[in-house]
Amino acid sequence: MIKRGYYGNFGGAFLPEVLVATFDELEEQFNKIKNDPDFWQEYSSIMSTYSSRPTPLTFAENLTNYFGGAKIYIKREDLNHTGAHKANNVMGQGLLVKRMGKTRVIAETGAGQHGVATATMAAKFGFDCTIYMGEVDVKRQRPNVFWMEQMGAEVVPVTDGTMILKDAINESFRDWVTNMDTTHYVLGTACGPHPFPEMVSYFQSIIGKEARKQILEIEGKLPLRVFACVGGGSNAMGIFAGFPEKEVECVGVEAGGRGLDSGEHASRLCAEDASVGVAQGYKTYFLQDDDGQMKETHSIAAGLDYVGVSPILSQMHDQGRARFESATDKEVVEALKLTMTKEGIIPALESAHAFATAFKEAPRLSKDDIIIINQSGRGDKDIFTIADAIDDPEWKKFIIEKAREYNA
Repeated sequence: MIKRGYYGNFGGAFLPEVLVATFDELEEQFNKIKNDPDFWQEYSSIMSTYSSRPTPLTFAENLTNYFGGAKIYIKREDLNHTGAHKANNVMGQGLLVKRMGKTRVIAETGAGQHGVATATMAAKFGFDCTIYMGEVDVKRQRPNVFWMEQMGAEVVPVTDGTMILKDAINESFRDWVTNMDTTHYVLGTACGPHPFPEMVSYFQSIIGKEARKQILEIEGKLPLRVFACVGGGSNAMGIFAGFPEKEVECVGVEAGGRGLDSGEHASRLCAEDASVGVAQGYKTYFLQDDDGQMKETHSIAAGLDYVGVSPILSQMHDQGRARFESATDKEVVEALKLTMTKEGIIPALESAHAFATAFKEAPRLSKDDIIIINQSGRGDKDIFTIADAIDDPEWKKFIIEKAREYNA
């Protein structure tokens, strides 16, 4: 018997009794729109008129020539409204919230892109909005915090635990428990209790549907490999959805941090120190110790610094349907620099993980092969982290001068 909300051994909905009715309502409403072709038409229309879809599939000619192997294409989710794939999910959930008649939305965010997208959606649809963000991420993603607040959202720094993404998720659930009647939690990735993994993947599948149509129109054949970074897994689920054939290899790239042997990383599916557990309402691979306590994680990219992973990707991992690799902080910065200088494109640090692994593999492939890299977001939000990582002297001078102006 197939258990509801499970993907093989993963998934489920481990909920406190007080939230069961809310999740039942959410699942019922999601099933209605999922089976309503008019809803997808409404969703596609708003994404085209408000969020610049379809996003382009860019041939990276200079990188292709540089590596001398496979033809490299980039799916440009950085050109989506708010600068990342996150708008796909939040606009879909926003339409759902309108149908449910709720007036307030809350969300967690790590890199800030989901927070900005949620604040944008709330402003457009007229919802009150609260964003929970780990205090560590508030400091390293200050530009996104600024934009959230300017759009009317309340940004609440979370000081519990390690003060990163997992802690923001916990705080969001605490809020939801006390405000269920008026509030919907716009979970940002394909994790959490059912129906969130399926629902987020459903909205993000627009990426893969577009990419498939685009590559067939351009090249007349499917790619050999598709690369996507993996934090929770929403952008990966989005691009992978367009290529169900076994001959297309799906490659997810996790945060290798300072190296898998260092213990300072966020790799769940390609590291030996992850194990299956239950937390935050679902069952998947987590970075946890023998007592089930969650370990601290590290990534240069705030959006990948998460202790769990989508249960759907966990199933794909165990079935061998997807391959998972990791990229270190150093490799990510080098891939980012190369992409900027060769193509004039600035990937987010999250996305640059996918670029790093694709760059390792492209030279070993034939010139007749095609690969697609999903650029899940743009790097504007990472300017402080990137400038620090490449040790740019002019940037340091600028920051010092600005600090003197403010303190004058």
